[in-house]
Amino acid sequence: MKILVTGATGFIGQNLVKLLLNKNYEIHAIIKLNSNSSKIDKRARIFKYDENIDVLIKYFNKENFDGVIHLASLFLASHTSKDIANLINSNIRFGTELLEACKESNVQWFLNTGTFWQNYNNEKYNPVNLYAATKEAFEAIAKFYTETSDLIFTTVKLNDTFGPDDTRNKVFNLWNKIAKTGEMLDMSKGEQIIDISYIEDVINAYHVLIEHLNSNKKETFKNKTYVIESKERISLQELSKIFEEATNKKLNINWGAREYREREVMIPFENGELVPGWEQKYTLISAIQRTIGEN
Repeated sequence: MKILVTGATGFIGQNLVKLLLNKNYEIHAIIKLNSNSSKIDKRARIFKYDENIDVLIKYFNKENFDGVIHLASLFLASHTSKDIANLINSNIRFGTELLEACKESNVQWFLNTGTFWQNYNNEKYNPVNLYAATKEAFEAIAKFYTETSDLIFTTVKLNDTFGPDDTRNKVFNLWNKIAKTGEMLDMSKGEQIIDISYIEDVINAYHVLIEHLNSNKKETFKNKTYVIESKERISLQELSKIFEEATNKKLNINWGAREYREREVMIPFENGELVPGWEQKYTLISAIQRTIGEN
């Protein structure tokens, strides 16, 4: 099976590409001309996109992909007016160009990545920020392509993720740093409920969906949305205690020193349908130990 992956330079993308290659899929990664591909598994084939859609369609027709996994996006927790063009180009235009190429080359399926932030306050649609609004807009555009072709478009929504070798400025990396230095970290009151998933669980869910999309039941996944969520939803303060237990380290956190951000997500989206046939394998404490280690 031949699959094109976007966002392969990112944390989830790097891990997913490696998993799929190990399962003998032929993987192509599409990246921007100026992107650093050094962290993408060397077994993957790289296509550098110069934003010429005619070249993209020609490439799709030549390779005859079975499916596309769309992970690439520009995430901004908040934006300025100068960010609007980049958000639209990255999260709407690029995806739409991919859908056009899929339609022209008869790709069978398109596995999209959404976010819990499209569902502020557990509403059917209420974007936390402009980033989430662009993700929703892309899904609305995809409806045209599924109505005018045989393409199966499926979305899986994620909240937060973590795992080994994650270089993003995420909470576990911040906590690991202050645990080593002993410095104090100012945080909010920590009452918000956290839904965070270990990378191996996340990429396994994608693999389960890929198998569904290549089965004789694939049509049932058309225009469907699923979620990957943690069984252990706890407050940020409670999560810090699990981190301390898992790593044997003490955290110096000044709770309440920072205000909650505008439209802070206090309760993550909880009305989604889990990926069929997928189950969380790792507990939070075991996943943190695998990520940080006990020393």
